[in-house]
Amino acid sequence: MAFVASTEDVLGTCAKPPDLKRPVVCVDAGGKQLIGDVREPLPVRPGSPAEQDREYTRGGMANLFVAVEPLAGRRHVSVTDRKTGVDCARFLRVLSDEHYPDADRIVLVCDDLSTHTPAALYGAFDPPTARRLAGRFEWHHTPKHGSWLNIAACELGALARQCLGRRIPDRATLAREVAAWEQDRNAAEVTIDWPFTTADARVKLKRLYPKNQTQWSPRSYGHSIWHSRWASARMGGTHGGVRHATSPRANRRAMGDGPRPLAR
Repeated sequence: MAFVASTEDVLGTCAKPPDLKRPVVCVDAGGKQLIGDVREPLPVRPGSPAEQDREYTRGGMANLFVAVEPLAGRRHVSVTDRKTGVDCARFLRVLSDEHYPDADRIVLVCDDLSTHTPAALYGAFDPPTARRLAGRFEWHHTPKHGSWLNIAACELGALARQCLGRRIPDRATLAREVAAWEQDRNAAEVTIDWPFTTADARVKLKRLYPKNQTQWSPRSYGHSIWHSRWASARMGGTHGGVRHATSPRANRRAMGDGPRPLAR
């Protein structure tokens, strides 16, 4: 039931309207392989497209932390060398003190990882600072194997398609290109339309919900009324103030051979 509880918690949290005092911020991380050119690419020429040599140089990997307000159209991207708990804690400090300094509390939605906990703050800062930052966030984690519920993954996908689908040689160039993308997207106030709701989850993920709850339906209710009348007639009792016949032949004439089974 933990998956169901976390799923409905995340979906309900992300559906809240924008609030300057309690912004809902989804956080996720992704990577980008840094690749440079061995030979200078040829630009577009009359009658010939741009050309790029097949050989390239590897520049390692860079990490991208993304924070987005889905319904407010705001996001922030930070480029780091790694995505350890310390890196995540520093990113959260930037969110708290630079991007949302006037918020009473930041409602944080993130994946269920060991680096996405208040403990990561104590590994990066002194205890008073870590305690202050921990109180600035209200933590909501996606369920295990349910990271697809994190709306920040949609923003990472948009970043990859619109900005990262090309060769970027080093971290400095990556940071510059990502900052330009972030500025343009924030200026346009691009929001994220997340159509999956709690009601949808209760239908599409029905098999994950508990089976021990009584399921009521008009059909099952009608069948229970029929069964009670049949049982009352077999026992010679009354139903609705009417005395039923007690002989087997009268019972069969009045109620049939028994309650009809529900269609499967």
